[in-house]
Amino acid sequence: MIFRTRAPHLDEYPAEPQSLAALLAEVRHIEVQSSRLVTDVLAGGYRSTFRGAGVEFAEVREYVEGDDPRIVDWNVTARLGRPFVKRFVEERELTVLFALDLSASMAAGFGAWSLRQAAARFCALLGLAAIANNDRVGLIAGSGAVERFVPPRKGATHVLRVVRDALVLRGRGPGSGVGALAAGASRRLRRRTVVFLLSDFVPAGQERDLALCARRHDLVAVRLSPREYRAPPRALLRTVDPETGRRSLVDFAAERVRAAFAARVAAQRAALDAALGRAGIDSIEIEIPDEPDLGAIAQPILRFFRRRELREAKR
Repeated sequence: MIFRTRAPHLDEYPAEPQSLAALLAEVRHIEVQSSRLVTDVLAGGYRSTFRGAGVEFAEVREYVEGDDPRIVDWNVTARLGRPFVKRFVEERELTVLFALDLSASMAAGFGAWSLRQAAARFCALLGLAAIANNDRVGLIAGSGAVERFVPPRKGATHVLRVVRDALVLRGRGPGSGVGALAAGASRRLRRRTVVFLLSDFVPAGQERDLALCARRHDLVAVRLSPREYRAPPRALLRTVDPETGRRSLVDFAAERVRAAFAARVAAQRAALDAALGRAGIDSIEIEIPDEPDLGAIAQPILRFFRRRELREAKR
């Protein structure tokens, strides 16, 4: 376990009217910023990446020169005495589910946002892109077990509810809930769904539940990486493990300590990469920026879109 200094963040609102107003203001601010990025950057990539579940029959029309003979409707052709072909349309509507880890470590970090705040912004960006394409969006969240399920629906208002929940929900159980979230998604979703699992994936494990979910759904692991993973402050820090409450005094000014910390982060990342690879699960890595910048979330999403498009083009 990597011990992480816990930093206070704006998503930790007490139940006071003034704080509720601040929460609503933050949700609205996220919506305004996200809408611009969705319109200008993400919408086309989303639509080309997630093409829908297949095609469905729409109607028949009379054959014209150049039509593929394989789509001739022979029953209608025989009945009317002239050739007709079937016309199909893409079955475009998708369901997108955000599976949010509510473990205590998701409220920590030194960057511009806590991991949970970054997750809320991810949900806003992709959620608004989804409803712009008439798709449905839902949320499942928890720590040791599933604690909240918001059934997938359409509409910008529903997406904002998901963003609000991502900001304010608190986990009630100990430890990470990624396995429970994956299993809960599998139980609750009947049709194939795009599931974005948002977590720091600390500790690693629970591969079986992730692999089972990936067989039924399009599971994408969204790895939220706090700023201190890249560059811990060069200082003597009192740290607390968010999951256990264990306190430590760590000298991050010492090169030996920094090297050991970097090696542990690299080992955790390699172990997770290997586990996701074995299960055939795609991933997106979000590094929390030093300053508030939605581009730090949008750019990894765009890279994910491009990877998928290239992979599909090779098939």
